[in-house]
Amino acid sequence: MDKYVTPLVVPPVMPRAGGGVVDHIDHYVIGVRQFQQQVLPSGLPATTVWGYGSTSHPRSFHYPAFTVEARAGTPVRVRWKNQLLDRKGRYLPHLLPVDPTLHWANPPGGTSARDSRPGFRSTPGPYAGPVPVVTHLHGGRNSEESDGYTEAWYLPGALDLPAGYAEVGSFYEEFKEKFEDRFGDAWGRGDAVFQYANADRASTFWFHDHALGVTRLNVYAGLAGFYLLRGGPADLPAGVLPGPAPRPGDPPGWKYYEIPLAIQDRSFHVDGSLFYPAGRSAFDGFRGPYIPDSDIPPIWNPEFFGNTMVTNGSTWPVLRVEPRRYRFRLLNGCNSRYLILKIVTHPLANRPATPALPFCQIGSEGGFLPAPVQRDQVLIAPAERADVIVDFASAPVGTELYLINEGPDKAFQGGKAGTDYSPADPVTTGQIMKLVIEALTSPDTTVPPSQLSLPSFEPLGKASRVRRLSLSEQKSASLPKVGPRQMLLGTLDRNGAPVPMRWDDPVTENPALGATEIWEIHNFTKDAHPIHVHEVQFQVLDRQQAGHATRPAEPWEKGFKDTAVAYPGAVTRLKATFDRAGRYVWHCHMLEHEDNEMMRPYTVG
Repeated sequence: MDKYVTPLVVPPVMPRAGGGVVDHIDHYVIGVRQFQQQVLPSGLPATTVWGYGSTSHPRSFHYPAFTVEARAGTPVRVRWKNQLLDRKGRYLPHLLPVDPTLHWANPPGGTSARDSRPGFRSTPGPYAGPVPVVTHLHGGRNSEESDGYTEAWYLPGALDLPAGYAEVGSFYEEFKEKFEDRFGDAWGRGDAVFQYANADRASTFWFHDHALGVTRLNVYAGLAGFYLLRGGPADLPAGVLPGPAPRPGDPPGWKYYEIPLAIQDRSFHVDGSLFYPAGRSAFDGFRGPYIPDSDIPPIWNPEFFGNTMVTNGSTWPVLRVEPRRYRFRLLNGCNSRYLILKIVTHPLANRPATPALPFCQIGSEGGFLPAPVQRDQVLIAPAERADVIVDFASAPVGTELYLINEGPDKAFQGGKAGTDYSPADPVTTGQIMKLVIEALTSPDTTVPPSQLSLPSFEPLGKASRVRRLSLSEQKSASLPKVGPRQMLLGTLDRNGAPVPMRWDDPVTENPALGATEIWEIHNFTKDAHPIHVHEVQFQVLDRQQAGHATRPAEPWEKGFKDTAVAYPGAVTRLKATFDRAGRYVWHCHMLEHEDNEMMRPYTVG
């Protein structure tokens, strides 16, 4: 497959609904559909994907989605429609193999057994029925009914839904009633309406699917997009940072100096279709026995690592840049892969490679940092975002640079590339994007990063409680040499030992409304886990390896975050204020882990 022949797609702005702004609320009607897209280079087959788009603008459906542009203080209301239907209104099965033995949405169980782990007497094949979806705005602080709760999923309003199937998740009806009481807008069959307050600092959010037990597959199929919150006292005036970003009505070929980059790994069949493993053997070679002779899920893989890098929906694209400053909003949209990004002069440079240009990081998930941080490389875990400026002014016209990845082709465990782990394959997953310097078209009047004064913020207040939480790995009870069977969150007992818990165990994290708490995340596994807490933007306080002194948060973690890396054998301390009552979740954002029990509900108030 040729690299660097496809121009980078800069996602346009998601069109608003016909009425646009009504009662000072931005309105959208966004559907989930199946379509074909040229993900691979031209001349190779198109790929069938899923994506979001405006239901009144068919050409807006794209993987990843067009960007929702939001303004601080102006709510956004979205009617999210599950339109995974064929032209005759019949449901479409999943593009990828669904493991029905997990604790998952389980529509075939009906209302009595939905959102459960079904019992099987023999090993089943993949589920082939209608697909549940529910969208989560990752980073936004919103009321529970608009959070995209994992058990508030819904099926498409298909003509041929099988009799006895549950059409909605366990919490859908409750949240439907709460939303209508609060906002006066009714949900319909095959959809849900969410309202986002946008009472946050200017930030890089993203939205993605969050249905119970199939998040890894729905996101892999294409259900993700940027949600950029601008304005308010925690933003900078226009012209200070590189821009423009895409705006409604931009003509084709318009130049942008602020660009979001959604970086993901994928694999493909020779016919262009997405490849995702259909059995556990792809992970560790284990070929059974499965049900009824073991407790190993037959289809689920503990992690997934593709062999192709995709940025903004294209494999190994090329971006032509001018010798000036650019703002890149980086998103690690991979299922399991950690990225360690560098800009270098040659794509096959010996790893670890010498950086050609630095990144200047100005923001993380929850907005701007206290001060810019210059970095030769950017470590970014699944679901994390990094807001960076790269200055190409020193590069002569015609220079070719490369954005590469030095993260491992396996689960990240911390450490340094070349010493503690082998970097990604330099020929494939070690390359991401080509950058070609072309002539400057106008002077760069933006402020150099070293002179930037970023918006200040108040640190969170004193904590009223410290919670001790655990990350654990569970192996098979029947085949103890085979593992892992699942990853688990939990608490600690009096002796500091982990108490693993599953999704449907009673809630143990229940902060009072308005409380500020410290959560100590004790990682008893061998892997680094990106921990995401819904409803809050937290502050990383410090980390402590067993037997070592406490180490403060990294300079690029000094702002607000919604996802943080919990390293193996260490305690990671987070502080958050819980200011919205309701039912939410916290989980590992390695999606294969999240889909098999590494997620827990928590309540506020």
